[in-house]
Amino acid sequence: ENKDLSLLATLDLTRTPMGGRLLRRWLGQPLLELDDLNRRLDSVGYFHDDGFRRSNTTALLSHIPDMERILGRINAGLVAPRELLALKEGLDAVPGLVEQLCAPLVGSDAEAGSGETGSDETGSMDWLSRELSPIPEAAALIESSIAAEPSGAVGEGNVIRQGFSPELDELKRASHDARGFIAGLEQKERERTGLRGLKVGYNQVFGYYIEVSKANVAQVPEEYIRRQTLVNSERYIVPELKEYESLVLNARERLDELEKSLYRQICGQISESGSAISRLATAIAQLDVFVSLAEVAMRNDYVRPRLDMGGVIDIKDGRHPVVEGVLGPGDYVPNDVYLSNDDARIIVLTGPNMAGKSTFIRQAAIITLMAQIGSFVPASQAVIGLVDRIFTRVGLQDDLTTGQSTFMVEMVETAAILNQATPRSLVVLDEIGRGTSTYDGMSIAQSVIEHLHNDPRLGCKTLFATHYHELTQLAGTLPGVRNFTVAVAEEDGDVIFLHRIAPGGADKSYGVHVARLAGLPSGVVNRAWEVLSELEESNNSDGRPIGKKSRRDRTPDLQMALFNPAQALADEVKALDIPNLTPLEAINRLYDLQQKARNPGDNV
Repeated sequence: ENKDLSLLATLDLTRTPMGGRLLRRWLGQPLLELDDLNRRLDSVGYFHDDGFRRSNTTALLSHIPDMERILGRINAGLVAPRELLALKEGLDAVPGLVEQLCAPLVGSDAEAGSGETGSDETGSMDWLSRELSPIPEAAALIESSIAAEPSGAVGEGNVIRQGFSPELDELKRASHDARGFIAGLEQKERERTGLRGLKVGYNQVFGYYIEVSKANVAQVPEEYIRRQTLVNSERYIVPELKEYESLVLNARERLDELEKSLYRQICGQISESGSAISRLATAIAQLDVFVSLAEVAMRNDYVRPRLDMGGVIDIKDGRHPVVEGVLGPGDYVPNDVYLSNDDARIIVLTGPNMAGKSTFIRQAAIITLMAQIGSFVPASQAVIGLVDRIFTRVGLQDDLTTGQSTFMVEMVETAAILNQATPRSLVVLDEIGRGTSTYDGMSIAQSVIEHLHNDPRLGCKTLFATHYHELTQLAGTLPGVRNFTVAVAEEDGDVIFLHRIAPGGADKSYGVHVARLAGLPSGVVNRAWEVLSELEESNNSDGRPIGKKSRRDRTPDLQMALFNPAQALADEVKALDIPNLTPLEAINRLYDLQQKARNPGDNV
């Protein structure tokens, strides 16, 4: 799956890792508290209405590191010196963030998409500015103790800033001076002995040594003490060299121990401010999300929804935020949605394949979710009665790990919805029943709608997309059901999908049209037209649509079987690899075969 084509990717313009993680959590945990939601919306509006403030805050947030991660590494003793410098840079940016929260309104973008659902004022950000409490002592400690450009590992003398520890500075000078002496010794000995190839080296076994090539061994002074013979050279030591070696190694060892000890002390002092840093990181993450949602709202012309505890979802000119982002500005066809726990609980949506039914029902759920995380929404106006859960049953897939068929997965998920939904829930069902035979699927779809409508424990707002056009008849017997369809235009045998949702029901699926658009060979398409004509003529031979016939009238000849159903069923049984089926797979296959045996006319 393309992660860029997700709601999270659409809304995520955060500048800090903490903000990105918080936005993800918000999407997974929408709110039910009206006051908390309105405070979030006020905060988004605060930046939505002032482009100058939004731009300045975004620039400051870009300098904030992952404080939560750095704090965790400090507590674990794993933090690197450069991470401490990054933490200090983030702490230094806090006063600027507070200033943006307290500064007067400079420029307003509010007229660009305010809509009627916006509040009269965006409210105060004092609550957040109080959480953005600077920690000057931690910033000052890092500034005074860590070198501006730390290099190498802690203990090599390049991490602690000059002047922080006089003892460490003295060890650095001693080590530097001794190394300088050894480097000067090489040049001095060359001049004294006349051995131009002479060099001073070091290894872990012999320490510092003087190396002379074999050709010049005869010229080596008598005070040189041989320590190692190589193929092309000899290695020597002198008392003066070993004396300075002792100084160098002792200084280095002490320097290593002291710098590591000082670094641990610095990290320990910073960790004492851990709770304050954690609270600050949380506040910065919230600020980052508010600015991100405000920027997305401005770029895409979102409006502030009006939230209440009522039972109505009323969206004017709603748009699917992800699909709109793919299509580009102005190309998406907006649609209205009205659902009420009283008079319009269930929308039965019919229409052609590929016309946008699934996009429409998902759109309503996404807009509701966005409103309940405190985001502005893609619409010209939106009133959202808070829902306690959003249930969806969309898509088709097997669960191979448990041996569940496509239809079984569909039924398990539908059962979970019917058992867990409440009157305050929003339910989105897409093509329930398509995973089984026509009559079984239609029967299940109708019974699900009736249950959602009639069960006193439910009565929840539902969007039900289906290709069973016969279900539109339910609006005549169930007062809470409303029929809608996706409008199309036919011209010279071609179909134009208008993507506009209109009241009423559809009477055709235009499946063969879609097959032609998909590129099926013309011979296949032409034959499909012929078979379709035969089926329609046979199914309506008694003057009644299929949906109005009784079950005992539904004989195999009405299904226009293209082969012998009994023979096909027998062949399928013979082909079963029974020894290699799991018990659950065997039950599923037996269930499928039983359904085909009961409805032989559906096995086409």
